[in-house]
Amino acid sequence: MAKKQREEPSAPSQAWMNTFADLMNLLLCFFVLLFSMSTVDAQKFQLIAESFSETFSIFSAGATAVGDGIMISNGVSQLNELDRYMYSMGTSADAESNLPKSLEEMMEEMEKEQMKESEELAEKIEEALAENQLQDEVELEFTSQYVQLTLKGAVLFDSGRSELKEEVMPTIEKVAMILERYAGNLVEIEGHTDNVPIHTSQYESNDVLSSYRALSVFDYLVANTSLQPSQIKHAGRGEYVPVADNDTPEGRARNRRIEIKVYNSLSIQ
Repeated sequence: MAKKQREEPSAPSQAWMNTFADLMNLLLCFFVLLFSMSTVDAQKFQLIAESFSETFSIFSAGATAVGDGIMISNGVSQLNELDRYMYSMGTSADAESNLPKSLEEMMEEMEKEQMKESEELAEKIEEALAENQLQDEVELEFTSQYVQLTLKGAVLFDSGRSELKEEVMPTIEKVAMILERYAGNLVEIEGHTDNVPIHTSQYESNDVLSSYRALSVFDYLVANTSLQPSQIKHAGRGEYVPVADNDTPEGRARNRRIEIKVYNSLSIQ
């Protein structure tokens, strides 16, 4: 019967030598690497970089060194600029000027533009009133929406009546000629009274009387000018929007009035 050969176990004293040899090889490679990095020849590195540039076009725009390469030097500088830009976002004047405007700021700018246009319109109408010698008969004021011409009701109408007086027709005619220059603008006519109660067979209240007075001016403008009826509004406001104290005769006389508002082109009616 053949005998199997018995394998002799390796000596335990030889196993650690393999591990130690591997460790020493690694340490040797590590120190050789450190030594090579510490003694790099700058001239040789430059030549290597140029060789890579010519062969693989690593550096663009004709750059021949790491310090000149756009991908590295310019790229790093651009990152630095980006960092400063991001840091300054929201604080510099340029950044703030590019931010979208708030609704409040837009409304403020719009109102300024409207006020500017109303002021220019008021100046033109004021000059026209002076040319026609109406500055003492017509009061002029303006807002961001319109220019307002105010005519005294006592001059236009008899007490408790809505028909225009015959003697006031020349004044109304001059005012109509001025308004005709602004045929493209919306015109609004408002009738106002004092608070003295009225009740007649024709006008049952101040509301009705003020409405009829505004309608009389409207009818005159439509019949005697090129103003389009669609561009003219008329309403009676009665006694509810006084401009003076109704406790005095002078105040009541001021409250009896006709207001003609010429809206500017930027106004929102």
